[in-house]
Amino acid sequence: MATPNQKVHPCLWFDTQAVEAATYYTTLFSQSPNSDSRASSRITSVSGPLVTFTLAGHEYSGLNGGPLYKHSPAVSLFITCEDQAEIDHFYDSFIRDGGQEIQCGWLTDKFGVSWQVVPKALMEMMNDADQAKAGRARDAMMKSKKFEIAKLTAAFDGVEQ
Repeated sequence: MATPNQKVHPCLWFDTQAVEAATYYTTLFSQSPNSDSRASSRITSVSGPLVTFTLAGHEYSGLNGGPLYKHSPAVSLFITCEDQAEIDHFYDSFIRDGGQEIQCGWLTDKFGVSWQVVPKALMEMMNDADQAKAGRARDAMMKSKKFEIAKLTAAFDGVEQ
C-alpha cells in the first residue's frame, strides 16, 4: 500500500517500457533482503500509457511518452540500505541486468533511470560531529563505485586497509 496521504509522487517518462520497468522494479524491491519492501512493492494499476506502482510503500508512475525525453542523472532515486546484503542486492541487480556504474553508489539501470544505492551507515558517518572522521568517510566515498560498508567504516575509524 502506498504511503498514506502521499500527495506528490514521481512520474518516470519511458519511450515504451513503462510496464516493463514497473514490473522489473517491483520484482527487484519485492526480493530485497529488507522485509518491509517485500510487502509493499507492486503494480497497482495500468491505464493506457500510464502504470502506477509502489516501491517500499512509496507510489510512482511510469508513462509511455515516446522518444522525446530521456532520463538524466539530474534526478535519481535514492535507496537507503540497511546492510551490505541489501546494497549487494540492488547494486548488483541493476548492473547485472544492463545498468552502468557511475561513482559514489550512483548507477543507471537498463532503462536509463539513475539510482543511488547508499548505506544508512554512510549517512550517519557523514553527519558525525567529529569532522575528521566524517571527512575520512567522505574521502572513502569519493573513491568508491559500489559501497562496501566495511571499507567505509574502516576509513571512518582511521584504520588502514
